[in-house]
Amino acid sequence: MGNPLRYILTGGQAGDVPQAEGLIADLPGDHLIADTAYDADRFRARLDELKMMAVIPPNPTRARLIRYDAELYKERHVVECFINKIKHFRRIATRYEKTATAYLAMLHLVGTMI
Repeated sequence: MGNPLRYILTGGQAGDVPQAEGLIADLPGDHLIADTAYDADRFRARLDELKMMAVIPPNPTRARLIRYDAELYKERHVVECFINKIKHFRRIATRYEKTATAYLAMLHLVGTMI
């Protein structure tokens, strides 16, 4: 439990939401737990189409706050723990690898080690 199912590599300046639809394509599940960065109307609409409940805290700048299951959201700590663990590997944290293929290979390798 807690290991990533998919990765999409992007530039450091790329946002999270544009990759989100590709990450969830064809994945089974009833809920999607994500942080506030994924609180976008378009992404929420896509989750509705897929019959997935969004467990995403609303962005505080929203005019109308959207309710979410705060208890279920606590499960997101698994993702944060994984990210914290891989950052202990200097090659990952500093993006030492020169190519996306090499970086992805290191992510897979580290993922199998933890």
